[in-house]
Order: sequence, then structure tokens, then C-alpha cells
Amino acid sequence: MKQARRLSAEELCWRCDPDQFDFETTQELEGLPQIIGQPRAVEAMQFGVNIEQKGYNIFAFGLPGTGKRTLVQRLFQEKAANEPVPEDWCYVNNFEQPHKPRALNLPPGQGLKLQQDMDELVEELQTVLPAAFESEEFQARLHEVEEEFRERQEQALEEIRRQATSRDLTLIRTPAGIVFAPVRDGAVLSPEELQKMTEEQRKELETKAAELQEELQRGLRQVPRWQREMRERLKGLNHEFANFAVSGLMNELREKYAGLSEVIEYLDEVQNDIIQNAKNFLPSEDGQLALLQQSVSAVQASTSPKQTTSPFLRRYQVNVLVDHSDSEGAPVIFEDNPTYQNLIGRVEYMAQMGALMTDFNLIKPGSLHQANGGYLILEARKLLLHPFAWEGLKRALQSSKLQLESPSQMDGLISTISPEPEPIPLDVKVALLGDPFLYYLLAEHDPDFSQLFKVAADFDDRMNRDSDSQMLYARLIANLVRHDELRPFDRAAVARVIEHSARIVSDAERLTAQIRTVANLLREADYWAGQAGKDIVTREDVQRAIDAQVYRSDRIRERMQEQILRETVLIDTEGAQIGQINGLSVIQLSGFAFGRPTRITARVRLGEGQVIDIEREVDLGGAIHSKGVLILSGFVGARYAKDRPLSLSASLVFEQSYAGVEGDSASSAELYALLSAIAEIPIRQSLAVTGSINQHGQVQAIGGANEKIEGFFDVCRARGLTGDQGVLIPASNVKNLMLRQDVVEAVANGQFHVYAVETVDQGIELLTGMPAGEPDEEGNYPEGTVNGLVQRRLAELAEKRQAFGKTGEGKKDE
Repeated sequence: MKQARRLSAEELCWRCDPDQFDFETTQELEGLPQIIGQPRAVEAMQFGVNIEQKGYNIFAFGLPGTGKRTLVQRLFQEKAANEPVPEDWCYVNNFEQPHKPRALNLPPGQGLKLQQDMDELVEELQTVLPAAFESEEFQARLHEVEEEFRERQEQALEEIRRQATSRDLTLIRTPAGIVFAPVRDGAVLSPEELQKMTEEQRKELETKAAELQEELQRGLRQVPRWQREMRERLKGLNHEFANFAVSGLMNELREKYAGLSEVIEYLDEVQNDIIQNAKNFLPSEDGQLALLQQSVSAVQASTSPKQTTSPFLRRYQVNVLVDHSDSEGAPVIFEDNPTYQNLIGRVEYMAQMGALMTDFNLIKPGSLHQANGGYLILEARKLLLHPFAWEGLKRALQSSKLQLESPSQMDGLISTISPEPEPIPLDVKVALLGDPFLYYLLAEHDPDFSQLFKVAADFDDRMNRDSDSQMLYARLIANLVRHDELRPFDRAAVARVIEHSARIVSDAERLTAQIRTVANLLREADYWAGQAGKDIVTREDVQRAIDAQVYRSDRIRERMQEQILRETVLIDTEGAQIGQINGLSVIQLSGFAFGRPTRITARVRLGEGQVIDIEREVDLGGAIHSKGVLILSGFVGARYAKDRPLSLSASLVFEQSYAGVEGDSASSAELYALLSAIAEIPIRQSLAVTGSINQHGQVQAIGGANEKIEGFFDVCRARGLTGDQGVLIPASNVKNLMLRQDVVEAVANGQFHVYAVETVDQGIELLTGMPAGEPDEEGNYPEGTVNGLVQRRLAELAEKRQAFGKTGEGKKDE
């Protein structure tokens, strides 16, 4: 049978040879034009950037620090640089429906010019219109209309007066109105003279007065019609002079924007509205317009110092929502705070006389407006954390338009009168950045997701290691050094960074693609080089940065090791014990992981073939750990009890474990402890074990091999290395070894050992010092072997169980 292999020091850690590099420092290296180690993601991104079809937005996912944002932003910027600058977008007043502002699109830079032109127009109108209405010509024609009205009135009264005179009556104006009085010889009769008249004379006068009064009423009834005619003539006069004053200014604007039909239509509406409301440009008797123009709103002042402040004159302003006057190529926007309002836009309010007021000038753009015609980058986690933001983004992408409305209105929670701006057409490519969990969660639970984000850019967290990739990695390091303006790294320092990159991914044949972690190490190494007064970062500075990172994070590890050394937590590193073994586990605290040895014990008694996982029984064991125990139970039954029932009851437990136990990496150690307890063979406590087991007795790979070996090594070294101590790992984990230098040196000096184990039999031989034994043709194992002792003990237990069964049946018959 093949034996377990003792690993040499060279197999425990791959070393990057600095002599393979033909540079002295990173200053000599050329920059890296592209991201390395992400061929799949780069191809997906290039496809997603270049395809023009709807719905081909991008979700770039991978672990933090793998370069998602850097690659997305770079590819977007490269594509955007060769694309045309998008149009400007403005909101203007809708004179027919003021609550529905109109959206205008103009060539890049024209939106701001239109805004300035309209501001200047309003300023000029405040001078031109009053001058037009104060001109001699206007006053003369106004006087002519008024005089004509007065003449009509006087002519009507004169006719009544003439009729009254012919009837010996005269027309008198009193505070109560117009009355008729009798006259004689040109003088109004006194009350005494009226009294002297006969009754017949008085009745005759009253009849004449009543007839004249009726005639007067008929005349007066024409006055409202004359007044209407006068108002119409005055209105026409106002329109004529207002149009004359405004048309020149408006024609200049029409010539300036001659090629823009929507702007021309808007200018026509502006001119009509100015003419209709020309009186609002004139100073009133109480000076209200002047007072309005002197009032300054803090909100208006903050948006544009040139904006007019009169509430009426605000209707002629232009709200430039998106200005591309300084843009080159299509926009690339990264929205760091993707709230609903920051994405879709918002309508602001200002206080006026104790009330909140708003209009189209207070419409503010969102990042989708800014990115329209270009590219938008968002972080998926932040987007999903903000209420309504995800739904708002989906709605905009599905409809290909930007409809600005508040979240409460969108969900029908409130109903208030507020602006309803005209939707703006949307043409944008969106890239979401996130981790794989979010991508698969959205793909599984949101039916719209796969229709809107059809391109998945999967960023790997590691890359293959070979001579070419190491050189590329060196150039990557040079890039990072230049970007952060660090001291140059010599080639030995570069080699140490590459070694640590392999350690980060726990694989001697791979390098990490989490560039953020590498960049942090470079910055810290530069710091320590500066502390040492060096101009170039060396290998020692990189190592010091690595050691400092560990020291800042390993308080808990130190405390746990202290508990073992003070024998609060019981771990043996010498001698041999039956049914007891040192298992290894890994504890992950944020970005720091460390190994911890744990005592595993097994006890066996007569039973019905049940292996009790105490951790599972008390709900401290996870599903994967319980699976491992069931697998080893299946192995024991299949190997040792093919022809007879498994007549034992065993219990397995992680001693002094007060938290949950998860994973199957201890299943081989549990099996060794169980076999030791069954065969009553002691196990060497100087060895620790990690590895999972399958039902055929093969030892399978596990995670955290480096941390587990180092965790047991630290305990052994603290107690004193004897040369008999070591760790059993799965042979398939040898490629993952990137151990610390002190562990490698101890192995090289024969003070510590690492064994690669492929099967249970190899492991049990190392742990017990006895041969495992191979079965003969009948399936029996030879005496003096571990398997033979296990087989015989189980046979004895089966016989005892059968004997107990017969005894019980006999008593039952009696």
C-alpha cells in the first residue's frame, strides 16, 4: 500500500525568483495598458459596450477589489470619446398648461445660450415696453380713443338735454345721479312755485320727466357697449404697440435659432404671452412691480444670479437641465449615491409668504439626465438600499424615457398639484457593479432583470501563475506605484508582493486578482520604507508591511493561543491517547483568518450502529458537518460490517466548543478518532489532522490549509518543537501551500513535518504507528493491523448484541 508522503520544505511554499526579472526597480517598467487576469470579463464588457440593442446593459460582478469599476469606467470612456456630444435639455414654461412644462432639446451648448438670451430679453422688455407705452404716439392715440368715448357720452347727454329743454325741463347732475327739473325763463322752479301749480300741471311735468328718464335709460344702456368697444380698441392698441416693441427683439432670437423648430415655436408662444400680458411689464401706481423686482429669493439666487426674481417674469426663464457646452464626447457618469431623486431628478420647493411654491425652474436633473446619450455606472448594493431607486431605474430603461415624478405620487400615496414635466427620451447604457450574490439573487427573483441586464461580466478573483503572468503582475505593480506616487519597488520587493499574492488566494499556482488588496500592501510597504529612510522599497519593507497587517489583526488569535498554552483549552502536543485527536479549524474575522487546533474525541459502546454527532444533537453543528459525520458512518459500516450488523453506539464531539461547528474538513479526524476508540489503539497527539472523507475512504481537499498548519505549528513552537510534531493534510491540498517562512525553516530543519495523505489507511498508519492492513479475498484484515483490530472488535460487539438478543427472547418466552 502506498505510504503518506512527507513534504519537503520546497513544497511548502513557492518562491518567486527575483532574478527572472530584467529590471532593477519598477521605474524601468512600462505601464500596463489593460487589466490582467480577466479575459472573460473583458470580452463580456467589450461586447456589452459595443452592442447597440435595447436591454444589453451590463452587470459586472465579482469580489471587491477585482477591478470592476476601473475596467467598466475605462471601456466606457474609450467608447464615449469617439461618440458625438449629446444634445442639451431644457425645461420651459407651457403657456397653455403651466403645470406641464415643455422639454426642449438643443445642440450642445445652445441651452445655456438660450437661457442667457431669454434673461436678456426680459431685462430689455422691462425697458422697451414701458418706453413704448409712454411714447407720445401711444399717448395721443390713447387720448383719441378716450376722447371719442367721452364725445359719445356727451352727445347722448346733449340730445337728452335738448329734448328736456323743449319740454321746459333741464338735466341736473346730483350725487344720486341725473335728474330732470322744470324750468321757467331759463331758471329752475323753486319748491314754492311748484306748489302753486295745479294738479294737472304737476302731472304733465311728471309725465314729461318720466318720458325723458326712460329716454335717458335707453341712452345709458349703450354705455357698457361703448365701454367694451373702447376696451377692445385699447386692447388692440396695446397689442399693436406691444407687438411693435417686442417683434424686433423676438425676430433677432428667431434668426439666431432659425434651424431649431421647437425653439421657434417656443419663441412664438413667448411673444404671444408677452403681448397678452404687456401690462405686467409696466410700473403700476403703487409701484408693486418695482417691489417685486427688488425681492430676492435665496433659492433663485443660488441657481442663477442673472435670473429675474419677479414671480411673473419667472415664466420666461429657461431651466437648463443638462448643459454640454464644455463636454467632449458622450458623458460617462458614476453616481455614488443612487437615490431615486439623484437618479430620476426632483422638483424643489421654495417658501413664499408662508407657503411652499414651485415651478418648472425648480426642476433638477438626475444622473440619468446627465448620462443621457452616454453611459451610467452604479453600485448595485447602494441602488437596492434606496427605496424606489431600483424600480425607478427599471421603469426608465423599460420605457426609454425619463418621467419625473415623486416616489409618493408614483405609488399613489398622495395626490397634490405639482409640475408634470414632459418626459425626456432616454438613451443610456447602464453598468451595475456588485458581488455575485446580488447578481444571482436579482436574476432569480426579478423577472425584469434578465431583460434589462443581458450582459454578465464575471470578474475572477484569481489568475494563473506562470512566467508571463508574473511579468505582467510586475508591470501591474509598477502601474499601482505610479498611480499612488509611491517609492519605486526593487525586483526583490516585487517578487515578495507576487508571493504574497499567491498566499492571499491560498494557491501556489494562482495569483490574486483583487487589486485593491495588493494596492494596500504597496502603500503600507512604501510607508515602512519611508520610516526607514529609504528611497527604494525592498523585500524587507514588504515583509514588514505583511507582518504589521497580521499584528494589527491577530489579538483574538493570540488570546486563543494563550488559552491553549495556559491549558484552559486542552490540546496535547505530545504522547498518545485512545479516541482523541487534534483537529484543525479556521476562524475568519473580517479580512483576517487564522487556524486553531481543537480536540476531537470519540467514545464507543455496544449499540445498534448509531454514530451520534453531539454537535448536531445540541444544534451546534451545521448541515455540512452533519453530512461529514454521516459519510464516515457509511464508510465504517461498508468496510467493517458488510456481513453483520454494525453493533456499536459511538459519540463524536468537538471538546470545549461553545460556538457552531460547520464544514466537513474535520470528518477525517473524526474518523481517525472513531477507529482509535473502536480498536483501542492510541493516536499520536503530536500530529494534527485536516481533511474531509468520502465513503470510499479517500481524503479530500479542504480550505484554509495554510492557516490550519500554522495554527498548530504556533502552539507546538510555543511549547517547544520536538521534531515529532506535524500536520496531516489532503494530498490534493499540496498545491495550495504558501506557508510562512518560519514554518518552512522548521520543516527544513526536521523540527516539524507536513504529510500529504490520500487515504484513510495512510493517515491511520501515521497516527498510530501500526500498519493499516489490507483485506484478503474474503474481506478479512490481518492481525496486528489497525483495520484487523477494528474488524475484530466490531465482530465481538455484534456477537454480544446477538447474545443479548437471545437472552431477551428466552426471558420473553418464559
